[in-house]
Amino acid sequence: MTVPPWTHEASGDGRLDISEAEFKRFQELIHRTAGIWLSAEKQPLLIARLWSRMRELGLRSFNEYHRRVVADGDAELIKVLDAVTTNETSFFRDQRHFEFLQEKVLPLWATRPRSRRIRVWCAGCSTGEEPYSLAMALHHRLPRSAGWDVRILATDISNQALERARSGIFPMTKRSQIPERYLKKYMLRGRGSHEGEMAVMDEVRAMVQFARHNLVDEIWPLHKTVDLLFCRNVLIYFSRESREYTSKRLASRVAPGGYLFLGHAESLRGMGIDLDPTIPAVYTRANGARSLKGVQTQ
Repeated sequence: MTVPPWTHEASGDGRLDISEAEFKRFQELIHRTAGIWLSAEKQPLLIARLWSRMRELGLRSFNEYHRRVVADGDAELIKVLDAVTTNETSFFRDQRHFEFLQEKVLPLWATRPRSRRIRVWCAGCSTGEEPYSLAMALHHRLPRSAGWDVRILATDISNQALERARSGIFPMTKRSQIPERYLKKYMLRGRGSHEGEMAVMDEVRAMVQFARHNLVDEIWPLHKTVDLLFCRNVLIYFSRESREYTSKRLASRVAPGGYLFLGHAESLRGMGIDLDPTIPAVYTRANGARSLKGVQTQ
């Protein structure tokens, strides 16, 4: 029997195979719209992530699905990006970064003679653990009761991740990630239908605003600079060109005396960006006594 050109033999696990040409079409589409570069080794991942959606739509080939994505515009494209993005995160991820923030940066800001306004952007916030960690640390040191106005914008490209983040509810298995002083002060234990879960207290949740944002979009959600910008373990998934372009734009949003935190596999080296390194993967825009240029921690 001749197999029609628009069908594929299913793989052993019931999923469809993808041709090199089909993979390249999705590779280019995802790179063009999100900056994410899927290497050839990511073919199995792409198949696994898109197969359930294709089956839901009753589609029989990746060519057919690509045509559907292009025809439907943003609605279906967002589902593709939801599927291929990685949402690996945790509370207070990378202890050294949070120690630097809590022991060096926040005590310095606490001595500000005038302004008590702090603005934070957490880009690539995933399911919310990182911006809530920042909110706890900032609230603990710079409380609203002392006149501090602290607001955090948390953005991600994945609608699914943002939906989970907005709920502020997490499995109790994550409690060990949160320092005891914050766990007791800012987290609530679930009861009844929420047994085995914990929730972020309203006072902390109110500090964080979640919004969908694609870092390669021309229009960004913030037109002004921020005091603290976390964009960790996001740029590693970008192509070299997208990574450099986005890094320069991120750096431009850091206020004098502010800080940019990247992932440890990410760097601004060789990009000609006017931020100074402090500890690994943390950069500052110097502003006299307010910055910690060259600070070393143990």
